[in-house]
Amino acid sequence: MPEYALNEARVRFEEIVSDAERGERVVITRDGEPAVELVRCRERRGGIDFDKLEADRRRLGIKGDGERWPREFDDPAFSRQVLGLDDE
Repeated sequence: MPEYALNEARVRFEEIVSDAERGERVVITRDGEPAVELVRCRERRGGIDFDKLEADRRRLGIKGDGERWPREFDDPAFSRQVLGLDDE
């Protein structure tokens, strides 16, 4: 993960943004300590954020693999509806 001092980040800002757009996580430090992390924005079009879901499941102590989920969750048409793909 690239790390830049604040003064260097000011000079190389366009390059740092390009790195983040390519998916790199960039840390900007102030006085040698991490101050902020620059990451690529994800285009949100609805649907499920599986990373957040998994983090919430761990935080809440929910275990299991979802075997008891309703059958419609396996239906591709239902998945397209949930993900908002039918709106295109």
